[in-house]
Amino acid sequence: MRQERTVQASLFDLFAEHEIGRELKAMSDWLDEQRDLLDLVARDLCRDGIRATGRQGLPAEAVLRCALLKQYRQLSYQELAFHLEDSASFRAFARLPWSWSPQKSVLQKTISAIRAESWEAINRALLSNARQAKREDGTVVRLDSTVTSALMHEPSDSGLLWDAVRVMVRLLKQADAVVGNAGLAWRDHRRAAKKRARRIQFTRGRPNRVQLYRELIAIARATLAYLRQASERLAVATNPLVEPWQVQVCHYRPLIERIITQSERRVLAGEPVPASEKLVSLFESHADIIVKGSRDVEYGHKLNLITGRSGMILDLVVETGNPADSDRLLPMLERHIAFYGHAPRQAAADGGFATRNNLATAKAWGVRDMAFHKKAGLRIEDMVKSNWVYRKLRNFRAGIEAGISCLKRAYGLARCTWRGLDHFKSYVWSSVVAYNLVLLTRLNPT
Repeated sequence: MRQERTVQASLFDLFAEHEIGRELKAMSDWLDEQRDLLDLVARDLCRDGIRATGRQGLPAEAVLRCALLKQYRQLSYQELAFHLEDSASFRAFARLPWSWSPQKSVLQKTISAIRAESWEAINRALLSNARQAKREDGTVVRLDSTVTSALMHEPSDSGLLWDAVRVMVRLLKQADAVVGNAGLAWRDHRRAAKKRARRIQFTRGRPNRVQLYRELIAIARATLAYLRQASERLAVATNPLVEPWQVQVCHYRPLIERIITQSERRVLAGEPVPASEKLVSLFESHADIIVKGSRDVEYGHKLNLITGRSGMILDLVVETGNPADSDRLLPMLERHIAFYGHAPRQAAADGGFATRNNLATAKAWGVRDMAFHKKAGLRIEDMVKSNWVYRKLRNFRAGIEAGISCLKRAYGLARCTWRGLDHFKSYVWSSVVAYNLVLLTRLNPT
């Protein structure tokens, strides 16, 4: 039965006098005051179908603290497992039961089980504490957007088709293992598919490339036909391994069909495919195509953030698609008002958020000074009460770039290393919570 917290701490839990040790001690003290948060983590760890008897797992408290350690120091699961066994300060912070040294697989399974909603609730508890300590009241805010990349390689039609073929062959081999001696009739076309995908990369001239694409698409369609036949044959099998195999097939088959269709449209027919209809990864199918201005294309999700004078992240939204900044200003302000109970007195945002309707609505909601970095046809006197206030807010807005840069460099927000949309959101929020917790402890020196 899993416990919520370590019932009895070790007498030997000591933190180093180093700067990092002092920060870990301050973070640990804050977590000790927030026992209610452990209920959220405990519920996430208690999955459906798991009995309350048997060997004990890591306490919910230890899982939460290990997750914060991972993001705070940007460690892989293997590195985290080593430091938890090697470092006295890490063990003291993690509150591991005496003589426990969790393996990387255990850490991965438990840490990734914490949902994004739980992380968001923990962040709100941080903000409430900062408000009570008069470190952040949400009266002066700044908004901006950024992109977190998904765990995927640069997409191409040939690369996606090659991924599709090798995944289907893997599934067919698994089907052979399930069927046993009564083998399925199929051929392994991976070598031919890989050869053509490589040749496409180094072939110049559209006619030659189109011919190679025709051959690669034909190979993908033939392998997909083998997979359909195997799925139909295994539909009547009684082996318990068939059901999880069919789940994989049901997941990948529509994605592979989309890849084949979009390759035919783009390459063979020369038809432009809208970004909203493109699939850029077979394994991270949730990834969006994000183009910000004239910069490079990124593949992942757009994030809209609000920070305050303290630098803490007051709110964050993982967007779907690539909505215009101007469409997201008012929803972000609505979320801020719902949490703090009032509109910010002053707000600053990038020029992409600027429209006359956004300015008028923000003013109507109670924002006295709404400054946009680029005026976009708006007059300064309409946005704020003086040129001096406009300059102050414009300079204040630039500070959010430093916060985003720190999140990306030191807390892993540049690229999500977890797979799947739900885990993507959990990863982003865990980075934000670790960042805010460290910042709060630095704002409250002991």
